[in-house]
Amino acid sequence: MNIVVLVKQVPDTYSERKLNSSDGTLDRDATDAVLDEINERAVEAALQLKEAHDGEVTVLTMGPARATDAIRKALSMGADKAVHLSDEALHGSCAVQTAKALATVLGTVEGGFDLVVAGNEASDGRSAAVPAMVADVLGLPALTHAREVTVDGSTVTVRRETDDGVTHLSAELPAVVSVGEKINEPRYPSFKGIMAAKKKPVVTLSLADAGIDPSEVGLATALSTVASSQPKPPKSGGEKIEDEGDGGAKVAAFLVAQKLI
Repeated sequence: MNIVVLVKQVPDTYSERKLNSSDGTLDRDATDAVLDEINERAVEAALQLKEAHDGEVTVLTMGPARATDAIRKALSMGADKAVHLSDEALHGSCAVQTAKALATVLGTVEGGFDLVVAGNEASDGRSAAVPAMVADVLGLPALTHAREVTVDGSTVTVRRETDDGVTHLSAELPAVVSVGEKINEPRYPSFKGIMAAKKKPVVTLSLADAGIDPSEVGLATALSTVASSQPKPPKSGGEKIEDEGDGGAKVAAFLVAQKLI
């Protein structure tokens, strides 16, 4: 079974994330970059399916040159190879443009694919829409919010958890599955895996290589853009209350004013 995992390099959530003042896009050079945590879980889900059914796991990402670090992390976990769509013209692409570009590149993956696995949402944009959009562009079934994924022959089944309850969904392969944060605990790359990742093939594609028209991606034709933004204001100092016998009443009055009681 050939599995493709969609992964994304994002700013570390522990660092301060900023927008470029010139165009409102995310300033990816201002913070440390990491493989998105939920993408690690997607890679883990794919590796578990590979171990159960044999086959090959390919990771696919769209991003700047530094996104190779995220690719290497996935390869060190056990993925077999990678495809990296990287082109300056992709800067500022919206979710719809991203989904169309990824769908196009999926068609170039050597050996094709039986299953596409992704995280429900990335921690930077949090649109939670790209996996379903990719499925729509490809005309494939989308099984979202998966807490568990199993494959039996040519059928993929997921246990889906949402605020409304638990649902079981099945579809014939090929299909697109997006996983939630509770699906598993991703494995830590071993030293052997880290060393092996350095020798695994990574195909880097430009827009021309992938057959994508530059006018179909990028900030100039994006369907959503940032109109304006303001930096988060610094935290102000708290209110200090001197207890002169009426401290309790002052605290209560403060809580009432904040509508906490």
